[in-house]
Amino acid sequence: MNPKLSAALAAAIWGTTYIFVSVVLPHNPIFTAAVRALGGGLPLLLLYNEVPPRDWWGKVAVLGTLNCGIVFAFLFIAAERLPGGVAGTLQSLGPIITVLIAWPLLGERPTWLRLASVVLGSIGIMILLTSGKIVLDGVGAVAGLIAAVSLALGGVLLNRWGRPIPLLEFTARQLVIGGVELAVLAAILGDVPSSLSLASIGGYVYVALIGTSIAYALWFHGIEKAGAPAVAPFFLLIPMVAFALDAAVRGFVPTGVQALGAVIVIGSLIVNQSAGKRRAAVAR
Repeated sequence: MNPKLSAALAAAIWGTTYIFVSVVLPHNPIFTAAVRALGGGLPLLLLYNEVPPRDWWGKVAVLGTLNCGIVFAFLFIAAERLPGGVAGTLQSLGPIITVLIAWPLLGERPTWLRLASVVLGSIGIMILLTSGKIVLDGVGAVAGLIAAVSLALGGVLLNRWGRPIPLLEFTARQLVIGGVELAVLAAILGDVPSSLSLASIGGYVYVALIGTSIAYALWFHGIEKAGAPAVAPFFLLIPMVAFALDAAVRGFVPTGVQALGAVIVIGSLIVNQSAGKRRAAVAR
């Protein structure tokens, strides 16, 4: 599969998980994060159980903590404490953070056009999602920023280090490492629901298998083949898809201003990908 299409599809799938988190799943963010990581990683680990070389164990632990443990925990905390517009706006900073981190770690200096396009995309997300009075929770805002920085750093390190074993095995081990960390934290904090409905169980199955196992494999494939800075702008699709599904489920019609925000986001993605193609052509 084309790596950029793979990353875009992963981002779109991640966007679908928000409706389950907000409507179906219990309000236990750390428990939900643990179930998502372990439920996504263990099935892959049962199917593909190749062990990485011993000198890679530390790197796998770091990547699992950054890409899964920290990201899932703080993402769900932010979703619990912030309005959807604010949480989505913070998440849209991911492409900017990735481009800036990739500069020193990968030696990929961003062009002004590419940097301007990701900033424009973040502004578009802000216009699309944020309306009326903004209620900003300090803990939620910090949690959202930590999740964005952690996923950006994890993606850049994955791009820098590569992988010693096939992609699905590598993805599974990262998810399980993050899931074990989150399960221990949920047990320590007592963040466990007293009971689960059938709807909640179905929501967990979707979020774990589709929204995690498949989506992370697609995302890491995109990073591996195209590079973290090239696929990072597709982060912007996550809040866009989440907004569209929320509008469909709740039955509201986006305003003209919100439509303008969506157009700005799509335009920024087109400009960003065009800038990447132009840069690759010049390099060749």
